[in-house]
Amino acid sequence: MIRVVLADDEPVVRFGVRAVLATAGDVDVVAEAENGSEAVELVAAHRPDVAVLDIRMPRLDGLDAANLIRAHHPDTRTLVLTTFADDGYISRALGEGASGFVLKTGDPQEIIAGVRAVATGAAYLSPLVARRVVDQLAKNRPRPGAAQRVQALTAREREVLGLVGAGLSNAEIAGQLHVVEGTVKVYVSTILRQLGVRNRVQAAIIAHEAGLIPG
Repeated sequence: MIRVVLADDEPVVRFGVRAVLATAGDVDVVAEAENGSEAVELVAAHRPDVAVLDIRMPRLDGLDAANLIRAHHPDTRTLVLTTFADDGYISRALGEGASGFVLKTGDPQEIIAGVRAVATGAAYLSPLVARRVVDQLAKNRPRPGAAQRVQALTAREREVLGLVGAGLSNAEIAGQLHVVEGTVKVYVSTILRQLGVRNRVQAAIIAHEAGLIPG
């Protein structure tokens, strides 16, 4: 069972997200918070697998809460809830290493998929959020084309990168490629170093930009 702390300052949103997660069968919302400070406290008390955090919350926003959670409770992954109005926050979250992004107004099943993915250590990007992030980064931070950047990788590394971008965990990638999980970990570490990125979410963005996501 994946244990979740859910944080959003809107009770209706919390109710809706909790109802969606209840349909998963393998997700248990162990506590709810209405602000970032309370979310951090509840993570310390419950030690969940995943903290689902709204970005815009009083007292402490979701990104600051995520940073504190990662610093003090690294075994708890963070999944950020966002809207199309949150472009600046999305860019900031990407740079600070959130584990995943889910659009509040998107397909409810994406919330379940995001929780499951980040619980296993994978990155997860809602497809619409990924497109928004790519567009925003292209506008605000011009950088070498993604297609050019991935040319430094081997064909196998590009294949692994595409699967990372699709939200697969190391174990799932290993199963798909018929290799051991330790080999995938080596591939992922090499990919992050070659691309000059800090985490799987940043790598996943490049995979989306470069068109490496398998169909």
